[in-house]
Amino acid sequence: MNNAGIYHRPESEFAFLYTKDRLRIRIQTSRDDTKSVGLISGDFYLFAEEKWYQKQQLMHKNYTTDTHDYWEIEVTAPHRRLAYAFCVTDFSGTEIFYTDQGIFKYEEKFLTRDYLYFRLPYFQEIDRFKVPDWVAKTVWYQIFPERFYNGDPTNDPADVLAWESERPTRENFFGGDLQGVIDQLDYLEDLGINGLYLCPIFTAPSNHKYDTVDYYEIDPHFGDKQVFRKLVEKAHERGIRVMLDAVFNHLGASSHQWQDVILHGKASSYADWFHIDSFPPRYTAIPDSENAKDLNYATFNFNPHMPKLNTANPEVQNYLLEIATYWIREFDIDGWRLDVANEVDHHFWKKFHDTVLRQKEDVYILGEIWHSSQRWLQGDEFHAVMNYAFTDRIKAFFVEQSLSLSQMIFGMNRQQLLYRDQTNEVSFNLLDSHDTPRILTLCQGNKALLKALLTFMFIQKGTPCIYYGTEVGMEGGMDPDCRRCMIWEGQDEELRGFVKQLIAVRKQFFEVFSYGNMLWHYDDDKKIVSLTRNYKEKTVIATFNEGDPIEIKKAGQCLFGQNYHENATYQLLQHGFVIEELAK
Repeated sequence: MNNAGIYHRPESEFAFLYTKDRLRIRIQTSRDDTKSVGLISGDFYLFAEEKWYQKQQLMHKNYTTDTHDYWEIEVTAPHRRLAYAFCVTDFSGTEIFYTDQGIFKYEEKFLTRDYLYFRLPYFQEIDRFKVPDWVAKTVWYQIFPERFYNGDPTNDPADVLAWESERPTRENFFGGDLQGVIDQLDYLEDLGINGLYLCPIFTAPSNHKYDTVDYYEIDPHFGDKQVFRKLVEKAHERGIRVMLDAVFNHLGASSHQWQDVILHGKASSYADWFHIDSFPPRYTAIPDSENAKDLNYATFNFNPHMPKLNTANPEVQNYLLEIATYWIREFDIDGWRLDVANEVDHHFWKKFHDTVLRQKEDVYILGEIWHSSQRWLQGDEFHAVMNYAFTDRIKAFFVEQSLSLSQMIFGMNRQQLLYRDQTNEVSFNLLDSHDTPRILTLCQGNKALLKALLTFMFIQKGTPCIYYGTEVGMEGGMDPDCRRCMIWEGQDEELRGFVKQLIAVRKQFFEVFSYGNMLWHYDDDKKIVSLTRNYKEKTVIATFNEGDPIEIKKAGQCLFGQNYHENATYQLLQHGFVIEELAK
C-alpha cells in the first residue's frame, strides 16, 4: 500500500457540511492501490459507551484522476457532532488505520485511542457553505451590451457605425443599449434562458466599459436608470434573473478620484485610494514592447488608464460596498460578476460577501478567476468562479485534440475535487466569452462539433452560459473580434432550434445534471465516452463519439453494456451524441 498517497483534511473540501445536518467526507488514495475504504465514526462523547469504533461504513470510489482515487460518503449524526477515522484496505488484504495523527496498524489498541480521531466538534450552520438555490436551475446568457441590439438610436455615440458594417475594434461603437436588451427579451425567453449576465453598463468612455468612471450612473449611450429598472422588472416577469458586472479592482483614468490625484498629487484626498509609489503619477512606454509601460503606480495589466484601487483603504471599501448594495437595494439585481477578482485582497471580499448577503440573502457572487480558486471558495467570499479551468479541459479534447479522453476526464475531476459540492453545483461553465475566441471559430466552423461541445458542457455539474450569438452561429477571433454585432438577419435557425432544445433538456433534468452522481465509461482509442448521471429516481445517459461512425443497437448490445430503451437504434457519427433517459 502506498501510504504516501493517502490524504484527508478536516473542515475543507474533504469534509464539509452539505446540508445543516449532513456531512460529506472524502479521502484520497493512490490510484488503483486500494480495494476498499471504511469510515469509522460516531459521537466522541459516546466513544466508550457505544464502542462505535468497532463498526465501519463502506465508502464509494466516485472520482479518479491519473494519480489518485477519491472515496466519498455522506453521513449524519444525532447530536450534530462527529469523530471519525478510516480503515484503508489494499488488494493484498493489508489494512491501515488512517487518523488525525497519522497512520497506524488496524488494531484494537489503536482503534480505542479516542484522541486519534478526526473531529467535527459541532455542525455549525453559520459556517456551512451556502449557495442560492435558484442558480443550479439557471441557464445563463451573456450579453456585451454595445453589440447586442440598438433599441434607442437617440442615445447613440456621435461616431456610431451602422450595425455589422465593420469588424469590432477596441475603439468603435455600433449603438447597442439596454433598450435593445428589453426589445429582445421575447427572443431570450423563447430561447429558454433564465439568467442574464450583462457586461459593465456603468459610465465609462470605452465600448467595453471596464474602465468605469461613475458606478452610480448608467452609461448614457446605454440609457439611464429608468430604462435599466424597466429591464430588470420585465426580465423578472419572465423568470429571468439579472447579474451585473463590477470592476472593483481598478477605476477608469477619467474618474473624478484619479483626476483629483493628477491635479493635487500627494495632497489629494484620494491619494491613498490607489497604489502610487511616488508623485506625480507617470508612465512611459517601454521601447520594443507592444503593451508594457514603465509606471510608478499599480494598474490593471500595464494599462495606465486603469489605476488599481487600494481596497485595504477603509474609504475605498465603504465606497465599493455602498455601490454593491445600492444596485441590489434600488434595482433588485440578482448577482454580481466580479472582474479581475483574483487581484483584489481577500479581506475586502469577505466584507463584500457579508455586506451584499445582508442586503439580499440569495444574491449570486461570481468571481472572474481563470485558475484554481480554493482560497476564494471557502464559503465566506464567492459562491463560484467563471469555470475556465474546468471547461478548458473539454476544449482541449474536443477542439484542440491535445488531450486524450481519459486525460480530459481526469483533469475535470481534479478541478471538481478542489471544491465542495455546493460550489461545483453553481460553478459558471462557459465555452467562450468577451475575453476569448468564439467557440465556433475554435471549431473551425464545424457546427456538428459545436453541438457536441455545448451538449457535453450542459450535462456537467455547474450552471451553463451561452455567449450571445453562439446559438445562431456567430464567429470571432480573440478580443476584440469576439465582440461582433449580434446577427439578427440571416440567423442559423437550425442551430438556434438545437440550442433551444438543449436548454429545454437541461431545465427538464436540472436536478440530475446539477446534483446527480457521475459515472464515466470511455475508450481512449475509439474516442467514445459515456456519462451516466443519477439522482433519486432519475438516470440520464449521454454518449459521445469523437472517433469513427458506429452503430448503437438494441439494449444489451450497447456501448459499455448500458441499458438503452429496448427499441433503441442509432447511427452515432463523428461529433455525434445520444442523450437517453433510462427506462424505468
